[in-house]
Amino acid sequence: MKSLVIRSYLDQLSAYQPLWEAMQTFTRERNADTPDEIWLVNHQAVFTLGRNGKAEHILDAGTIPVVPIDRGGQVTYHGPGQLVMYLMLDLKRLELGIRDLVILIENSIIHLLATAGIVAQGDREAPGVYVQGRKIAALGLRVSRGCTYHGLSLNVNMDLSPFKRINPCGYAGLEVTQCSDLGLDLTLEQAAQGLIKYLSQVLKYTEISGRI
Repeated sequence: MKSLVIRSYLDQLSAYQPLWEAMQTFTRERNADTPDEIWLVNHQAVFTLGRNGKAEHILDAGTIPVVPIDRGGQVTYHGPGQLVMYLMLDLKRLELGIRDLVILIENSIIHLLATAGIVAQGDREAPGVYVQGRKIAALGLRVSRGCTYHGLSLNVNMDLSPFKRINPCGYAGLEVTQCSDLGLDLTLEQAAQGLIKYLSQVLKYTEISGRI
């Protein structure tokens, strides 16, 4: 039996550091019988800088905090109105490699957008999801003891201006977009439901608990 637990924090704005530390603790303490978990978060404004991130990609942080973290990738922004989904998954139990998981995550977002007639695609050289060259979702994972944490962020209905303070994901001039600007009127909960429905089916979870 493959079990999945959903934990939603979407009814509040969450600080970044406590949830990052909680992900680390969960991953460190889990064992072969621990169900996978997906956490749904609406973050307070923050820039996060990956393990190999270069400070020069932060152009003007202003009053927004910058947190160096342990995922892959460069710098990105999280803030109110963006769906952040943290994926604590056992790759061995799912019989997946990390690249396979990245593709599945990208496909879940592509599928969600396709239901509204929006054509999106991934990019093998720059993981994430793009609509007409504009980035709508970012991915960043860490694997520890065969299990993942961190995850994805999908721009739903937010202030995109902080992205102009950085080179998103290390790419100067990269434009970003969001669901609301593409005519897709979703709440964070509705976006989460669509992504989890797709992922739970593809990953073949037989038991899902928790709420969105």
